Parts: sequence; structure tokens; C-alpha cells
Amino acid sequence: MAETRTRRRVVIMGAAGRDFHNFNMVYRDDGASEVIAFTAAQIPDIADRRYPASLAGALYPDGIPIVDEADLVPLCRSSNVDEVVFAYSDVPHETVMHRASAALAAGADFTLLGPRSTMIGAGVPVIAVSAVRTGVGKSPVTRWLSARVRAAGRTAAVIRHPMPYGDLARQAVQRFASLADLDAADCTVEEREEYEPHIALGNVVYAGVDYAEIVARAADEADMILWDGGNNDFPFVRPDLHVVLADPLRPGDETAYHPGEAALRMADFVVVAKTDSAEAENVERVAAAARAANPAATVLFGCSPVTLDDPAAVRGRRVLVVEDGPTITHGGMAYGAGFVAAEAAGASSFADPRKSAVDAIAETFARFPHIGPVLPAMGYSPAQLADLQETIDGSDAEIVVFATPCDLARLIAIDRPVVRAAYAFEERDTPVLAPAVDALIAKLPPSTGDRPSG
Repeated sequence: MAETRTRRRVVIMGAAGRDFHNFNMVYRDDGASEVIAFTAAQIPDIADRRYPASLAGALYPDGIPIVDEADLVPLCRSSNVDEVVFAYSDVPHETVMHRASAALAAGADFTLLGPRSTMIGAGVPVIAVSAVRTGVGKSPVTRWLSARVRAAGRTAAVIRHPMPYGDLARQAVQRFASLADLDAADCTVEEREEYEPHIALGNVVYAGVDYAEIVARAADEADMILWDGGNNDFPFVRPDLHVVLADPLRPGDETAYHPGEAALRMADFVVVAKTDSAEAENVERVAAAARAANPAATVLFGCSPVTLDDPAAVRGRRVLVVEDGPTITHGGMAYGAGFVAAEAAGASSFADPRKSAVDAIAETFARFPHIGPVLPAMGYSPAQLADLQETIDGSDAEIVVFATPCDLARLIAIDRPVVRAAYAFEERDTPVLAPAVDALIAKLPPSTGDRPSG
């Protein structure tokens, strides 16, 4: 006798971010669907957990298992899965279609959920910052935007793309206004890279898992919301102004990755970033591609200056550069701004971290062979953080340049001098984005003055 089912069986492919958001927005309360599993990719050590019942809702009293993506096809076949939903970011288009082909061959439909299904209305003005790839410089732009809001005497809450790698129930709604808040939440290095610079500016940052509640709380606290996107994903919050960055150090990527191309096509403003370090030919090539993909957008050019807090300490020394992790790993960059800044400051040579890499760090280098003579700041767990410290301690560097935005020296003990790199954003030519942002701020209703402070 044929099996009788009343609910459509669904698997959501993800990386502890958009996958959970898509579930919350589309499937959590849908009695016609049954999400039997999430699959995990990109981020270490997030498989073999469960999406907790407290977040999954009444239809899932036992929660939902999270399994390794390698188990997708057997799972589809053994469980007669009807639909596979792809829900993570910074993936080549070809890779997405390979995943689609695997799902189709296993008998399932393949789905990509779009903005209309997944964006949340905020009730206050929203400026969103996205990018065509990881590591283009979204956060410096968001910080630049927050400074303009603050200079106008208004408040902005920053909502950050999710990075919930720990206790998901505990991380449902997170609010960070101090370094102590980060410590209390046991934030990973990747989380600290995104949150610490905002906190240093006096910004309040929201993140977590339940973005409907996150958006509601942020809107209640601030005059407007700044969406600080992750990877190359499009926003979870419906923007009034959408800024998308493109990278002339990776020309051609602007329309080669998912969902970065979609973000590019929905942008109001496209910023060709890093024009102070890219070849002019590639700057124009990326600008032309942006105009072709989105003729309605305003294309402008930005500089991404990087400064060292003690450049003299680098001159003539052998340097180990610790770069932002996601930019160097799945972002595909051989090196980042820290290497460029150290070279410009006169470093005599660069230590090769492969020679001292241990355990998780050695595995990272094996998994991403494109990485140049830099060390990605991997610290998703205490064990990985300890491996990072051992790799640094074992290097033959005279000095360490931290180009990760977080202060790693607060988390691990470094046995040699440390120089930190900082990133900024500037419009290169006659300001175009600044007037548009100021006009949006000027339309805000008068402040009531009774909002909570950080």
C-alpha cells in the first residue's frame, strides 16, 4: 500500500544563518510542510545539533535535527523528501546548480526563497548594506553610515546577519552594547570581528536567530535600522535604501556568486570599493558589469583605507599577518588588507603560518589551498582558538599584525609585539551616497527623546 502523507517533506540546506531565518518566516507555522532536517555547510562543528523546540514552534515539539550536508542525498532518498531549500551564501552559481542536480536526482524539488517571502518590515527607516562577495568591506560602510546618523543627532540600531554557532535557544535574540556583553555570550572570533568595531563607536548591535523579534526590538529602540549584511546575502529586513558593494580585487565575481548577483540586481546604490588598492582597469570593469546588471542603480566609487596603529613597529621586521577569517577562507582571497598594509609599512618579510599550523588551523589550510602567506583568524570554538594561538606562537615572526577587526589579544596570549589594522570607508569622488543618506535621515519624525540608551 502506498504511503499516505498530509505534509510536504522539506530539507533546508544552510550554514546556521539564512536557513533558520527562512524556516522561521516560511515553514515554522505551515501545517502543510514538515521540515525533517537542516543540513550544515561552510562553518565547522555546527552539524549534529538540533534546532530547538523553543524556536521551532508547536509543530516541532522535538525540534529539528541538523545534519552534515554530505548526508543530503541519502536523506532525500530514505525519507522521500519532496523539497530541498537552498539557504546559504557566497557560493558559485555552478555549485548551487550541482546541489540542485543532486536534489533533483534524489526526487526532490529545489527551491530558492526570495525577498518577498523572507524580508521583514521594520516600521522605521532601514538602510541595508550587502555585497557581491564576502570581504568587500560592508562593515566599514555600515560604521560610516552610523556616524552620519549619530552626527545628525539620531540613533541607529545595527542588525547583523546571523552567526548563531552556540546554544541556539539562548541566542534567539542578542543585544550587544559592551565588550562585557560579548564575553557573557561566549562570542566566537567571527562574531567579535563584526560586533567589536560597532561597540567601540557606541552602536548597539542586534543579532541572533528570531529576526522578527530582533527587528521589533531594534525598531523600538532606535530611530532607524542599519542592516550589516553577512557574506553576500541579501537583507532579512526590507530596506528603504539598499547599498551593495562590489570588489575590483575580484573582478568578474559580481555576477558569478549566489546570492550576491541577486543583491547587485536589487541595489539602489552600488559601491565599487577598494579603488585605492585595485587596478584602474578592474575598477572600470566592475563598474561596467554593475551598470549592465542593474541599470537603475547609482554606481559610485569608494576607497577602503587601512591604517596600522604602529606602522613604525612593522618596518624592517618579519611579520605574521592574521586576517579576517571568512574573507580568506570561503571568500577566496589569498590575502587581505592586513598584508597590504604591512607591505606598505615596509615589512622586510612575511612568516609562513603553514610551517607552524596545528590541528584545526592546518586543516583550514588544507581545505583552502588558495590562501597566501597569511593566517585566517579561525576561532569558532575554544579548541580552534587554542590552535590559533599555538600556530602564532610557533611562527618565526618578529611581530604580529592583527587585521581582524576584533581584539584577539583579549582572547589569546601573544608572546610577541602586536600591531592592529583598522579599516574605514570614504567616497572617492563628489559625494553621492552621503546626500541620499542625509535626505533619508532628514525625513525622520522628531525624536521623542524617550528611547533607551546603550
